[in-house]
Amino acid sequence: MRDVNLPVPRVAVLLAAYNGMQYIAEQMESILAQIGVDVTVFISVDRSTDGTEKWVEALAQANTRVVLLPYGERFGGAAPNFFHLFKEVDFSSFDYVSLADQDDIWNDGKLRRAHDVMLANQYDAYSANVLAFWPDGREVLINKAQPQVSHDYLFEAAGPGCTYVFSVASALRMKQFMLAHWDEVSRVGLHDWFFYAWHRANGLNWFIDDQWQMRYRQHGGNQVGANQGVAALRSRFRLLRTGWYGTEVARMAALVSAPTDKIAQSAASRRWWTHLGLLPYAGRLRRRMRDRLFLVVMILLGIF
Repeated sequence: MRDVNLPVPRVAVLLAAYNGMQYIAEQMESILAQIGVDVTVFISVDRSTDGTEKWVEALAQANTRVVLLPYGERFGGAAPNFFHLFKEVDFSSFDYVSLADQDDIWNDGKLRRAHDVMLANQYDAYSANVLAFWPDGREVLINKAQPQVSHDYLFEAAGPGCTYVFSVASALRMKQFMLAHWDEVSRVGLHDWFFYAWHRANGLNWFIDDQWQMRYRQHGGNQVGANQGVAALRSRFRLLRTGWYGTEVARMAALVSAPTDKIAQSAASRRWWTHLGLLPYAGRLRRRMRDRLFLVVMILLGIF
């Protein structure tokens, strides 16, 4: 039973939006309905054509728990928009910082669950599994809660960034790092991967919850989706052949890792023969066995 005399944890939710009118109302309703926490939602709207900024502006005028950042910039993707939110929002008076997309549906206890787990175990950051759902009614549990291994953070994120919750202490430390390395951070393609990598590389404690806490909407506008099925695997393989993944791994390793970390230095190289040195450490590079095997194949084929 909760102690009613304890202060209610305050959570700053950072939401990046772009042409989000189709789903943002449902997403915001689920965020503002969170129980056991005091939520303020800070929203940055990438320059849109469907009136998203007007809708958010009206909501902010009607609800003091919603703050719209100055509108008009073109970010061109979720990562630069989330980096902008981290840079511009003063969340120092909050207890936690959480990320949100514009089109999901949160369980009403999502943030309280994160708070309870983090407080009880002194975790610095939290993420969770999600239940992906499609317009045709299909639902699939996306399981990211495999045991963490020493260098998984250089090769994958902790799961969808919209499940991430940071203690304010770790968020402020990360923000300081981001501001000091802004040009390098701005070149990162996936914000959720960077946030996970920075925490793990700095020895902070991250918990991946096996209980799903939100419905993760799948549709044609997803920047990064559930990656389910044969078609998704083919699309992923085509992307890997372009060198995108290897470039992102190298960028992440160079940005967050210590120069004495031999695995990170091999990962940071863009020479395929140097990547062969990663093979003895394959068990330390991805959390899930099939992903380890896939990475080994990529290295052997020289397409990593």
